[in-house]
Amino acid sequence: MVKYWMASVSKEHTEHGVNGGFIQVCHGKKAPLQRMKKGDFIIIYSSRIKMSSTEKLQHFTAIGKVTDDETYSFQMTETFIPFRRNIEFYNCQESSIIPLIDQLDFIADKKFWGYPFRYGHFEISEKDFNLIASKMLQK
Repeated sequence: MVKYWMASVSKEHTEHGVNGGFIQVCHGKKAPLQRMKKGDFIIIYSSRIKMSSTEKLQHFTAIGKVTDDETYSFQMTETFIPFRRNIEFYNCQESSIIPLIDQLDFIADKKFWGYPFRYGHFEISEKDFNLIASKMLQK
Protein backbone atom coordinates (compact mmCIF):
# COMPACT_ATOMS: atom_id res chain seq x y z
CA MET A 1 0.00 0.00 0.00
CA VAL A 2 1.38 3.37 -1.05
CA LYS A 3 2.02 5.89 1.70
CA TYR A 4 2.50 9.64 1.54
CA TRP A 5 5.14 11.48 3.54
CA MET A 6 6.07 15.01 4.51
CA ALA A 7 9.61 16.08 5.35
CA SER A 8 10.72 19.39 6.80
CA VAL A 9 14.01 20.44 5.19
CA SER A 10 15.50 23.87 4.45
CA LYS A 11 15.31 24.98 0.83
CA GLU A 12 19.10 24.97 0.56
CA HIS A 13 19.32 21.34 1.70
CA THR A 14 16.32 20.40 -0.44
CA GLU A 15 18.13 21.70 -3.52
CA HIS A 16 21.15 19.49 -2.69
CA GLY A 17 18.83 16.50 -2.40
CA VAL A 18 16.94 17.24 -5.61
CA ASN A 19 20.20 17.67 -7.51
CA GLY A 20 21.56 14.42 -6.06
CA GLY A 21 18.33 12.40 -6.20
CA PHE A 22 18.15 11.72 -2.46
CA ILE A 23 16.46 12.78 0.77
CA GLN A 24 18.07 13.17 4.17
CA VAL A 25 15.85 14.01 7.16
CA CYS A 26 16.00 14.65 10.90
CA HIS A 27 19.72 15.47 10.95
CA GLY A 28 20.58 12.24 9.13
CA LYS A 29 18.62 9.76 11.25
CA LYS A 30 17.97 6.31 9.78
CA ALA A 31 14.64 5.36 11.40
CA PRO A 32 12.38 7.89 9.63
CA LEU A 33 13.74 6.89 6.23
CA GLN A 34 13.22 3.19 6.93
CA ARG A 35 9.47 3.77 7.32
CA MET A 36 9.27 4.69 3.63
CA LYS A 37 8.97 1.99 0.96
CA LYS A 38 9.60 1.86 -2.77
CA GLY A 39 6.70 3.57 -4.55
CA ASP A 40 5.81 5.89 -1.65
CA PHE A 41 5.56 9.62 -2.32
CA ILE A 42 7.12 12.51 -0.43
CA ILE A 43 6.69 16.28 -0.29
CA ILE A 44 9.34 18.56 1.13
CA TYR A 45 8.27 21.59 3.17
CA SER A 46 10.85 24.33 3.73
CA SER A 47 10.09 26.72 6.56
CA ARG A 48 13.39 28.49 5.91
CA ILE A 49 15.73 29.15 3.02
CA LYS A 50 18.79 28.03 5.00
CA MET A 51 18.91 25.86 8.10
CA SER A 52 21.20 28.34 9.85
CA SER A 53 19.11 31.40 8.96
CA THR A 54 15.94 32.95 10.33
CA GLU A 55 14.78 33.99 6.84
CA LYS A 56 11.35 32.39 6.41
CA LEU A 57 10.12 30.68 3.26
CA GLN A 58 7.03 28.60 4.28
CA HIS A 59 6.75 26.80 0.93
CA PHE A 60 6.51 23.26 -0.30
CA THR A 61 9.72 23.02 -2.32
CA ALA A 62 9.99 19.51 -3.78
CA ILE A 63 7.89 16.45 -4.53
CA GLY A 64 8.98 12.98 -5.50
CA LYS A 65 8.73 9.21 -5.31
CA VAL A 66 10.86 6.68 -3.40
CA THR A 67 12.75 4.64 -6.01
CA ASP A 68 13.98 1.64 -4.00
CA ASP A 69 13.99 0.02 -0.57
CA GLU A 70 17.55 0.95 0.40
CA THR A 71 18.44 3.24 3.28
CA TYR A 72 22.14 3.96 3.08
CA SER A 73 24.79 5.98 4.91
CA PHE A 74 26.81 8.71 3.22
CA GLN A 75 29.97 10.22 4.66
CA MET A 76 29.62 14.00 4.39
CA THR A 77 32.47 14.84 6.76
CA GLU A 78 34.85 12.91 8.97
CA THR A 79 32.38 13.08 11.86
CA PHE A 80 28.99 13.31 10.07
CA ILE A 81 27.68 10.21 8.31
CA PRO A 82 23.93 10.68 7.74
CA PHE A 83 21.45 8.25 6.20
CA ARG A 84 19.74 8.85 2.86
CA ARG A 85 17.04 7.44 0.57
CA ASN A 86 16.95 7.66 -3.23
CA ILE A 87 14.10 9.79 -4.56
CA GLU A 88 12.93 10.55 -8.09
CA PHE A 89 12.02 14.21 -7.86
CA TYR A 90 9.50 15.73 -10.25
CA ASN A 91 9.75 19.06 -12.01
CA CYS A 92 7.55 21.31 -9.91
CA GLN A 93 6.97 24.82 -8.71
CA GLU A 94 7.24 25.91 -5.11
CA SER A 95 3.91 26.52 -3.43
CA SER A 96 3.12 28.52 -0.32
CA ILE A 97 1.51 26.64 2.53
CA ILE A 98 -0.44 29.71 3.70
CA PRO A 99 -3.48 29.40 1.37
CA LEU A 100 -3.71 25.63 2.07
CA ILE A 101 -3.59 25.60 5.87
CA ASP A 102 -7.37 25.47 6.39
CA GLN A 103 -7.71 22.56 3.94
CA LEU A 104 -4.89 20.33 5.23
CA ASP A 105 -6.04 17.55 7.57
CA PHE A 106 -2.59 16.95 9.09
CA ILE A 107 -2.76 20.43 10.61
CA ALA A 108 -5.13 19.88 13.53
CA ASP A 109 -4.76 23.32 15.11
CA LYS A 110 -4.90 25.93 12.36
CA LYS A 111 -3.69 28.65 14.76
CA PHE A 112 -0.47 26.73 15.43
CA TRP A 113 -0.18 25.26 11.94
CA GLY A 114 3.62 24.90 12.03
CA TYR A 115 3.59 22.39 14.88
CA PRO A 116 3.47 19.15 12.80
CA PHE A 117 6.67 20.12 10.99
CA ARG A 118 8.64 19.93 14.23
CA TYR A 119 8.67 16.14 13.78
CA GLY A 120 10.80 16.54 10.64
CA HIS A 121 9.23 13.55 8.85
CA PHE A 122 5.69 12.22 9.12
CA GLU A 123 2.96 10.46 7.18
CA ILE A 124 0.14 12.45 5.57
CA SER A 125 -3.10 11.39 3.92
CA GLU A 126 -3.49 10.81 0.20
CA LYS A 127 -6.02 13.67 0.20
CA ASP A 128 -3.50 16.13 1.66
CA PHE A 129 -0.80 14.88 -0.71
CA ASN A 130 -3.05 15.34 -3.74
CA LEU A 131 -4.06 18.84 -2.67
CA ILE A 132 -0.45 19.98 -2.31
CA ALA A 133 0.65 18.14 -5.46
CA SER A 134 -2.11 19.87 -7.46
CA LYS A 135 -0.48 23.22 -6.63
CA MET A 136 3.10 22.10 -7.16
CA LEU A 137 2.61 20.22 -10.43
CA GLN A 138 0.54 22.87 -12.21
CA LYS A 139 1.71 23.69 -15.71
